[in-house]
Amino acid sequence: MAFEPLDRPAAPAAGEGSTLALQITDLVKQYPTGTQALRGVSLEIEEGRFFGLLGPNGAGKSTLIHCTTGLAAPTSGAIRVFGHDAVEHYTEARKAVGLAPQDLNIDHFLTLEETLDFHAGYFGMRKRDRQERIAELLDAFSLTAKRNDRTRTLSGGMKRRLILARALMHRPRFLILDEPTAGVDVELRLELWHYVQRINAEGTTILLTTHYLEEAEQLCDRIAFINDGQIVAEGTSPELAEKFGVDSLEDAYLELVGRKELSRATVSEAIS
Repeated sequence: MAFEPLDRPAAPAAGEGSTLALQITDLVKQYPTGTQALRGVSLEIEEGRFFGLLGPNGAGKSTLIHCTTGLAAPTSGAIRVFGHDAVEHYTEARKAVGLAPQDLNIDHFLTLEETLDFHAGYFGMRKRDRQERIAELLDAFSLTAKRNDRTRTLSGGMKRRLILARALMHRPRFLILDEPTAGVDVELRLELWHYVQRINAEGTTILLTTHYLEEAEQLCDRIAFINDGQIVAEGTSPELAEKFGVDSLEDAYLELVGRKELSRATVSEAIS
C-alpha cells in the first residue's frame, strides 16, 4: 500500500442545503437489565465529513453504532441514514453503510476471496461486479497473493485489512470504523490512515471511534465527545480544547474523563 504524504482534505462547508449522512434524534437505548446505554443522543453528520466519536469505555459508542446498523433496536428516538429511517426502512439504510467493527468477526474457514464475495452477495451485487470489486480491494490492501488462503492463516494486521476491505465491498456512501487500528503496528496504522483519507476525499462519509487521540486529530474534521450515554461536546479539535479551557484535544479528553492529572504538562511538572 503506497500513498502520498498525509494532507487532510478540506472539510465540507456546512450550511443550508447540506445533505445529512446520519441524523440521530433523541436516541434512547435501555437494555432489559435496566442499563440505559444511550440517554437522548442527538447527532448530525453531514455528507463528506470525517467525523470522530470519542469517549471512555462504556460511554455508549458501540451501542450507537449497533443501533445505526441494525444490530440493536433503539428503545426510542430516530435514526436516519441519508434520509432513510434505520428501523422502518432498514434495507435502504443498511445498504448505504459499511461497518468495520472492532472485533475480527470473520469466518476462519473461508478464503479471503470467499469472505468478500459472500458479503457482496448479501448486498445484492452482481457476480461480475463482485469479481471486479474483489480484485480492486485485494490489490488496494496488498492482499492479492493471499486471496485463496483461509482467513485463519492471516496475521492480525492482515485481518484488519480484510475487515476494512469487506466493509467497502458494496461501495457504501457512509463508512463506520470502530477502533480500526486497535492492536496494529505503526506502519499498518499509517497505511490505513492514508487509505481512509483518500476515500473520504473521494466523497465517502466516515464515522471513526478510536482511543488514539492523535488519530482523531489527524483524520477528523469534526469530533463529538460521548460520556455516560450523552453527547457532551462537539466541534473541531481547537474548539473542543477551548471549550474545556485547555491547550489540546488530549487534555480536553482527560478533562472529560476526570483524569486531568495525567496531562503531559502535569506529568512533566511532577517529574521535573
